[in-house]
Amino acid sequence: MRLFKHKDCLEKIRGFYHDDGVIKVLTGVRQCGKSCLMQTIAGELEETGIREDHIIYLDLDRYGFYSVKTPDQLEALIEPALKIDGMKYLFIDEVQNVEGFEEVVNEFRAEGGFSIFVTGSNSYLLSSELATKLTGRYVEFEMQTLSFKEYREMKRFLGQEVDPNPVVELDRYILEGGFPKALDYPKMADKRAYVGSVVREIFEKDIRRRVKVKNVSIFNRVRDYVINNFGATTSLTNILSDLERQGVRIKRETLNRYLQILEDAKIISKCARFDMKSRKSLQGEQKYYLADLSFYFALNTDNRINYGPVLENIVYSYARSLGYEVSVGRIGKLECDFVMRSPEMEYAYVQVAMTVMSDRATEDREYRPLEQIRDSWPKFVITRNDPIQHRSGIVHENVAELIGEGRTFGLAQWSASVGEGC
Repeated sequence: MRLFKHKDCLEKIRGFYHDDGVIKVLTGVRQCGKSCLMQTIAGELEETGIREDHIIYLDLDRYGFYSVKTPDQLEALIEPALKIDGMKYLFIDEVQNVEGFEEVVNEFRAEGGFSIFVTGSNSYLLSSELATKLTGRYVEFEMQTLSFKEYREMKRFLGQEVDPNPVVELDRYILEGGFPKALDYPKMADKRAYVGSVVREIFEKDIRRRVKVKNVSIFNRVRDYVINNFGATTSLTNILSDLERQGVRIKRETLNRYLQILEDAKIISKCARFDMKSRKSLQGEQKYYLADLSFYFALNTDNRINYGPVLENIVYSYARSLGYEVSVGRIGKLECDFVMRSPEMEYAYVQVAMTVMSDRATEDREYRPLEQIRDSWPKFVITRNDPIQHRSGIVHENVAELIGEGRTFGLAQWSASVGEGC
């Protein structure tokens, strides 16, 4: 079976393929492609000459393994591999189905000779128990749904038509979302039905079975509220007030717990504020972004695109997929949409807008926060489809080209773009 390769994810993991000292933990929202990614890794190992009997692949969500629920049962499946000489490659898909799996995977890690890969659909996989038992012995790779670049690549991989106009494809990507399986359905109604089923599956498998939600209807109201207000600056106080106006009364600590549950299930991601003068994170206000935009459109009948938060969500998820840590920046009274820090500890400052061409005031509103930043790290204004501008050494990019061509927010990209504008 041919598998679509998530090249950015693979690039981050390849350096750990043969490391038997750390457990490779692949996380991400359900149906984002983790199983496909793990199968691709196993396939790449075979292509390099690793013998098939040295690759042990256990999918605990499939027939034949679904009854494996205890550490002893899991250990019994793996134990025969101890007789195989040399490095073994152990893959366990949906490992959180076994309560107490931590001791088993750590046992085989400590045994040596096992390069271990595990997947899980949520942050319960990286619970405090796992972190305590495996501190310093695992590395997490968080997988996003398809980026715009991957969306187009996968359509070509599946033999589907890709519009030569990237902006047309961008709008389709926004409405359809980035779940790989959704590309199998030609009708939008079927895509929405599929995403709706993913939401229900997340609740049944990743929430209801692992945490106790006493009032499901209130939980769903909180879920829908956050999904419908993604990209908006908010706080616990604001959410409580808005819900109360809708007739929903909920305690502050319960709301905080529900938001954490949604984060742990990878439905939403919190983007905290960062004060750029003190270089410290600010408590209170933050933004929430969606694991996939299709969550919003699956829960709403309105197909109109509010490009402000939508484009922010796309840029945020793309930056996360490249390994950037992302915060909302504050510069005095001004706000910078994103402060990004790369794995190489390089910073970038990013403003995202539908357009900067409406009038001079609109242009100034987007450029002025970046012009107030006095350091020499790269600065970007990202729009939907504007003629490229050159102002104050700030790079102007259109999102379809930036992400569609796989560019980054690094110094090299900034230097090249500034140089072109000189």
